[in-house]
Amino acid sequence: QVQLVESGGGLVQPGGSLRLSCVASISSFSRYAVGWYRQAPGKQRELVATVTSSSSTNYADTVKGRFTISRDNAKNTVYLQMNSLKPEDTAVYYCRATWTYVYWGQGTQVTVSS
Repeated sequence: QVQLVESGGGLVQPGGSLRLSCVASISSFSRYAVGWYRQAPGKQRELVATVTSSSSTNYADTVKGRFTISRDNAKNTVYLQMNSLKPEDTAVYYCRATWTYVYWGQGTQVTVSS
C-alpha cells in the first residue's frame, strides 16, 4: 500500500525552478510533520526542509531563501517550491511524514544542468 508519492522532478537549467509535490494516503495527515530530504550520488541523505503540523517551517542553510515548503492538508499534499536552482541541487528528493508512524516516499529525481 503506497503511503507517500513524490512527483514534479525533472531536468532544469541552472537558475530555473521546479515544484515538487508529496501526496499522502495517510489518515490524520494534518497531524504529521513532513520533511523533504535529498540524496546525491555518493553522498548521504540530507534534510532540505520541514513543515510541522502547525505549518512552522525550517530549512537547511544551503537552500534557505531559494526553497519554500508548504502544505495543503485538504489535499493531503506537501510542496517544495525550488527557485534559483544550482547544479549542486541535483539529487533524488524524498518526502518523509512523521507522527505515530514514519513513512517515506519513493523519491523523484531532480537534475540541474545546462
